Amino acid sequence: MSASDRLSGSEAVNRPPQDHPARVPDLPASVEETQKLLARGGYVADKALATTVHLALRMGRPLFLEGEPGTGKTEIAKVLAKELPRRLVRLQCYDGLDLSAAAYEWNHARQLMAIRLAEATGEAQDRAALERGIYAREFLQERPLLKALSPEGGPAVLLIDELDRADEPFEAFLLEILADFQLSVPELGTIRAEVPPVVIITSNRTREVHDAIRRRCLYHWVDYPDAARERAILRIRAPEVKERLSAQVVAFVQKLRGGDYFKLPGVAETIDWAAALAALDAEELEPAAVDETLGVLLKYQDDIAKLRGAEAARLVAEAKQAAA
Repeated sequence: MSASDRLSGSEAVNRPPQDHPARVPDLPASVEETQKLLARGGYVADKALATTVHLALRMGRPLFLEGEPGTGKTEIAKVLAKELPRRLVRLQCYDGLDLSAAAYEWNHARQLMAIRLAEATGEAQDRAALERGIYAREFLQERPLLKALSPEGGPAVLLIDELDRADEPFEAFLLEILADFQLSVPELGTIRAEVPPVVIITSNRTREVHDAIRRRCLYHWVDYPDAARERAILRIRAPEVKERLSAQVVAFVQKLRGGDYFKLPGVAETIDWAAALAALDAEELEPAAVDETLGVLLKYQDDIAKLRGAEAARLVAEAKQAAA
């Protein structure tokens, strides 16, 4: 195969997109089945959340999950990927994220080598054909957004995590993917998913996400769980914690979240704290053990200083009474 032939590979990518991409029959048929699917993956979802997840799956719509850090938004994508099952493609957002890091980038080193090879073999006479050839799919480096649209590896769950951390202009890059599950590459054409990925977007609401993103998604606010659900989560995620200690830990954290602290503990911190206390062979909450392990539960020194001592002892007494 000549270098020119090897370089020309964009025709397959530029085929007309399907009006309705194929869907796969691997999705739960009811809200109850969706709730059970999440439970199999260790995620205890209430009926409202399970309903929203189910509708997003059945309607083929992106799901936008907003809420405080540590409430289990990211975990939903991980559980869906595990239980459907589909490959998980994660785009972790951050300040300064751009298209080259999120979607694709051309492999300039390989393109230059291909040009020099064509020149060395005398196949660079047709400059237009050569230029088209170096923008073939084989020279495209896939980043998470494009990987999620690629058929390689099968259908995907695309997790766009903490979108609020990215710059607001970055959101414009997502609109085409969220609306049509496709990505336009100017030099190559439109790349469209044969099977649309399940798209989960999370936000901790450090800034407002634009309405254009919200309109393309189903929305759910993921709140802190109530006591009964948090205890159910502990039974699954920290089975080594004895029931009495688990009940007291949950009661303590539930009361703590009603206070005025800079960063309230999420479910992840509840799990870690309960596991830490169990590792110290605690049978129940005691003020001294609470003071010694607050760094597992709280992440800011001002919050720890505010809680330690008399306030922690008060909450321990209230938690024991509530859990009795």
